[in-house]
Amino acid sequence: MQKTTIARLLPAALLALGSGAASAGGFQLLEQNASGIGNAYAGSAAVAENASTIFFNPAGMTQLQAHEVSLGGVAVRPSFDFKNKGSVVLNAPRIPTSGGGGDAGSWAGIPNAYLSWALDKDLYLGLGIGAPFGLVTEYDDDWVGRAQAVKFDLKTININPSVAWRVNDKVSIGAGLNWQRFEAEYKRVATVLPTSITRVPGLNATTATLDADSDAWGWNVGALFTLSPSMKVGMSYRSKVEHTLKGDLKIKGPAAGLAPTLRSVKAEADVDLPDSFIVSVAQKLDNRWEMLGDLSWTGWSSVRQVDIVRTSGVLSGSTAQTLHTEFKDTWRVALGANYLLNDAWKLKFGIAYDQTPVRDKVRRLVSLPDNNRTWFSTGAQWKLSKTNALDLGVAYLLVPKTKIDNDQTRDGRGRVTGEYDSSVWLLGAQYSMAF
Repeated sequence: MQKTTIARLLPAALLALGSGAASAGGFQLLEQNASGIGNAYAGSAAVAENASTIFFNPAGMTQLQAHEVSLGGVAVRPSFDFKNKGSVVLNAPRIPTSGGGGDAGSWAGIPNAYLSWALDKDLYLGLGIGAPFGLVTEYDDDWVGRAQAVKFDLKTININPSVAWRVNDKVSIGAGLNWQRFEAEYKRVATVLPTSITRVPGLNATTATLDADSDAWGWNVGALFTLSPSMKVGMSYRSKVEHTLKGDLKIKGPAAGLAPTLRSVKAEADVDLPDSFIVSVAQKLDNRWEMLGDLSWTGWSSVRQVDIVRTSGVLSGSTAQTLHTEFKDTWRVALGANYLLNDAWKLKFGIAYDQTPVRDKVRRLVSLPDNNRTWFSTGAQWKLSKTNALDLGVAYLLVPKTKIDNDQTRDGRGRVTGEYDSSVWLLGAQYSMAF
């Protein structure tokens, strides 16, 4: 049975490495707060209702009280049910594989932490900690696509110091630096071809595992416009982060060391995590209703392909494997509404449509069975006092049937043909306090 985990925590104080089958397109983790879940993250760059605005639009800090802290977490439960429909080892002769798959998914959490601090009435400093990208897809060793991937594990941690300046009553601007840690583990079986064809004993019981990491810097900017007492418009941009993952390509099993291509070596891979742009609006209709909107773009075309290159051994400089991602840029649109029930309770509603960067079933990777998804969200905010608030949110992500037909028989990795039934549940809580 295959297992896919949306996110998991590493035991490091207050720091989290997000990983999982991402709830936004590709392997993006949109859940950088829980307070936005109820609105499907509509209005994310305009609402500035707590210190988590540091991630979505740092200019929003000028709308906060003098000192604010916000801590949150999102519990995520994905379901990915793979149905094998004719996967084979070779085109001729057609040798069927085993291990059809099963329901994938388990509960996990994505945490976040933010602090905003006013130096004076117009100048604010902030610090945000989150995990904007992550993915874990893990299968049994004998599953149908074991030579394409047994485990694919991506983790990030992003530390985001920021500054915001209120230019005047109508305009605020903000900017931040991003230190990002990126870790990757990619494991697969060397081949699914039998020994009678490969003439290398134990090759289909030998695994190759890339274990690599990288540190890199990026930046983000934002602006918030108060067009009227009832209307705010926010814009923000987060830069691409260029990573060079360096580590070990480990070969284990009966065939390890029998040939130069089957020896453990140092390796590296370049991955440019995408930039993104958001335009948001928050419009109060009356004393109770507020409408929210969001249009965002993510530059996934920065991930065209991933070359895993040997950097030691007799084959240093050669490519061990190429992941043909060929991602495309994506759009996301979200609409939300807030209803002020009374002084203590605000009800939240939202819907969103989120594109996948995967172009088609032929270029869909078994490690990323991603597809377009539609969000249905609701939530509530409880004002415990003038300085304390608790946000709760729940969302269901509807994903259409996801077809895959990834043919790597020429490389001895078989052809995976089938269909995923997928969906995701999100449950989140965010506590925000001014002091």
